[in-house]
Amino acid sequence: MTGPYPIRFARATMLDIAYEEHGEPGGDAIVLLHGFPYDPRCYDEVWPLLVAQGHRVIVPYLRGYGATRFLSSETMRSGQQAALGLDLVDLMDALSIEKASLAGYDWGGRAACIVAALWPQRARCLVTGDGYNIQNIPASVNPASPETEHRYWYQYYFHSARGVRGLTENRDALARLLWKLWSPTWAFTDDAFALSAASFQNPDFVDIVIHSYRHRYGYAPGDPILQPVEDRLAEQPLISVPTISLCGADDGVGPPDEEDGHQFSGPFERRILPGVGHNIPQEAPRATAQALLELLGKG
Repeated sequence: MTGPYPIRFARATMLDIAYEEHGEPGGDAIVLLHGFPYDPRCYDEVWPLLVAQGHRVIVPYLRGYGATRFLSSETMRSGQQAALGLDLVDLMDALSIEKASLAGYDWGGRAACIVAALWPQRARCLVTGDGYNIQNIPASVNPASPETEHRYWYQYYFHSARGVRGLTENRDALARLLWKLWSPTWAFTDDAFALSAASFQNPDFVDIVIHSYRHRYGYAPGDPILQPVEDRLAEQPLISVPTISLCGADDGVGPPDEEDGHQFSGPFERRILPGVGHNIPQEAPRATAQALLELLGKG
C-alpha cells in the first residue's frame, strides 16, 4: 500500500495522514492533492520540476487511501467536503506549515479550494483542476442536463446497496473503467494503474467513497463535528488567492464549461489543455508544474 518513495506520517485531529515529501525542508511549501480514484503517483512527474526550483513538496494520501489511517475506530468514516478541507489544514498544522501553495484536482482540488476560500491566509496560491470545486449541496436537488447526468452514473450507482457491493468487490476494475472513461485519450499502462490501485486497498476506502457520493446529494448525514464548516461552504464562498484553473479538453466526466471564473475574486486565469482528460497532473505534468511556478514568480 505504499508507493516507490518513503512514507511519512503526520498526526492530525482525526487521522495519521500518510504523505511523501520531496525537496529541501526549508524550501517554500507546496502541497499536491490527488483525486478519486487516484493517489500520489499522479504527481510523480510534477514534483521533480518543483523541487528543481528549490521547493519543499508534500504529497499526501487522502483519507481512505494508502497508509492514511483514522486514530479511532469510533470516528465517522466521512467523505464529505468539509472533512477533506480540514484534513488539509490539519496536515499543514502538523507539519508546521503556516502557508503553502496548493494544487489539486477532483477530491484534492476540492480540499485545496476549500482552504483557499475559508482560510486564504494559509494559501499562497492555487492551481485547481476544473475551476471551483466546492460543492453546492443545497442545490444538489436540481437536475443537470441529461448529458451531465449520464456522465455521473457512477455517483448514482454508489447511492445503492448494489453499488456498495460493486465497489467493494470490483474496486480495481471499476476504478480502471473510470480512468478510461474520464481520460479517453490517455494511454496509461497496466503498471501505472497498479501503482495507484494499491492505495484503494485501504480499509476505509469503500466507506469514505460511498459516504462522499451520498452526502453531496443529501442522501447521508454528515459528521456533526463538521457542520459549522459545511454551513460556511453552503454560502459558496469566493476564492481570493491567485489562481490558475487547468481544464482537460478531453475530460470525460467534467468537460470544460464556457466559463468558470465567477467565483474567484482574486487574480484568475483559465487554461484549457488539449489532449488531456480528468487526471490532469499525470497527463500534463509540465503544464501543472508550470502553472504553480508562474504563480510563484518562477515560470
